[in-house]
Amino acid sequence: MSHCIMRNILVSLSSFIVLLSATASSAPYFVNPGDILQVDIWNESLLSREALVRPDGFISLPMIGEIDTTNSTPLKVSDTIAQALSEYMKDIPQVVVSVQNVAGNKIYVMGKVIRPGEYNITSDTDIIQALALAGGLNTFAAENDILILRREADGTQVSIPFEYATVKNGKEMHTNIVLRSRDIVVVP
Repeated sequence: MSHCIMRNILVSLSSFIVLLSATASSAPYFVNPGDILQVDIWNESLLSREALVRPDGFISLPMIGEIDTTNSTPLKVSDTIAQALSEYMKDIPQVVVSVQNVAGNKIYVMGKVIRPGEYNITSDTDIIQALALAGGLNTFAAENDILILRREADGTQVSIPFEYATVKNGKEMHTNIVLRSRDIVVVP
């Protein structure tokens, strides 16, 4: 099979995967520190590899060095790598980045729950689901004073109030928001 045909097949396949992942989830997945990425570069097996996302959000790759993955989807990381490699190659290379392990996609539940701690999440998880992961509220929990602490992309931290008693009675369901990676659920 010719190089051109294989390239077209790879591009079509990667576009299909991106489309499939976009329709399967309501929000795009953003790469997190601690995630393990599989970087595949078409016809360049020596450059293809797994890369651990460091706490500073960077990965290290041969030839191009450091790539910042902060606030990036796997598709954006693919594009960044392809652009950086194009300085060393005749054509822009075909790069596919897939998430092999979502170890960095974590939420934290603390306070008056049965099992406070850190939880890896692999799908959309709302506040009630996070509380269920933590075993539920204990007897002394202030169920109407729960807070979600979230750090925004610009570094500012916001506090989102949540009234468990209202939601468990089937009211104000819109307040049961989907958590983001690194959100902290605080149950006083």
